[in-house]
Amino acid sequence: MLTIVGCGNLNRSDDAVGVIVAQRLQQWLLSNPYPNVRVFDCGTAGMEVMFQARGSTSLIVIDASSSNSSGGTIYQVPGKVLENLPEVIYSLHNFRWDSALAVGRRIFGDNFPEDVTVYLIEAENLNFGLTLSSQIERAAEKVFWQITKKISQFNRQGPDLASC
Repeated sequence: MLTIVGCGNLNRSDDAVGVIVAQRLQQWLLSNPYPNVRVFDCGTAGMEVMFQARGSTSLIVIDASSSNSSGGTIYQVPGKVLENLPEVIYSLHNFRWDSALAVGRRIFGDNFPEDVTVYLIEAENLNFGLTLSSQIERAAEKVFWQITKKISQFNRQGPDLASC
């Protein structure tokens, strides 16, 4: 099973990019059904990411980033890199998807996906607002098509997305 999770806040302009890509993938899957693919809009609920990932063989997370890079820059990061970040925060208020990767592995063990890829799209605007910046819209489009390609490869080759 491939699980795709979009994260972000729809009320904070570019922070919504992960949710918007996930919602678009959900619509795409209605016309292009794949039985082994699930897509979730997890918003800002890191704990939800952990529970939705459980039982999957592969996981893709999409979110905005704020690292002072150029807006619209796309980072594709292996989950192993992110789940080993220092000190996981266990407060539910601050429990994000990166915490979910580390804690999910500890709690669910072999029932948590080994193959995890995170797409981070550098935001330009994180102020209150309901639209994406034009650079972020273009980056979201690229990520959307990259993930549709991975979905197709996942279903042709089986659960090993490492070769994608």
